[in-house]
Amino acid sequence: MITAQNWADAELLWDFQQMHHEPRPCSVAIGLGSHDLGVADATADLYRRGLAPLIVFTGATSRTTRERMPRGEAEHYRERALEMGVPDSVILVEPQARNTGENIRFSQLLLAGHGILVESVLLVSKPYEERRAYATALKLWPEVEFISSSARATLAEYVDSIGNPRLVFDMLVGAQQRICTYPERGFLIRQDVPDEVAQAYGRLCAAGFTSRLQYAGS
Repeated sequence: MITAQNWADAELLWDFQQMHHEPRPCSVAIGLGSHDLGVADATADLYRRGLAPLIVFTGATSRTTRERMPRGEAEHYRERALEMGVPDSVILVEPQARNTGENIRFSQLLLAGHGILVESVLLVSKPYEERRAYATALKLWPEVEFISSSARATLAEYVDSIGNPRLVFDMLVGAQQRICTYPERGFLIRQDVPDEVAQAYGRLCAAGFTSRLQYAGS
């Protein structure tokens, strides 16, 4: 059972994990692979609004996508964008990345290999991955300006779109853990976490929303 306190705590994490950037024209939009085709939708929308002349979709498969996206996350994103009217000629596919760091590094290499000068990036992710993706990108590609973006939705709307509130809460908790622990591993920049967010994270862990946590050695 998910309680009112669980929802309130999840709302705190949901709000913190978004960067609240205002999208603006950038050199390229990079859609980070995941189980959520909403990332492809949001990336395609940015292109259609004239905010990026080029799209990179990046991602192989993971334990949550290998059955749903057997051709790879990036390829399924590409197909979704084509259905939305994005020309194939403006889409590059990076099919090897298996984590956020690889998403950034491999996209950088792909763009450099095509001779594309990148000064700014619209970094498109799931809403609750905005902050972690942004911090990872700044760590690995500091000379580029990043604008975080995602599908605009409330937590309740996002839960409805996924159809599994426990999975979303688990994902929120997992993302928050990585925001807090990955800087010491050199994966992303360090960011201040408000006390109320840290406390909400602790309560959600205690309530059992822990399936996406990483443990020592994993």
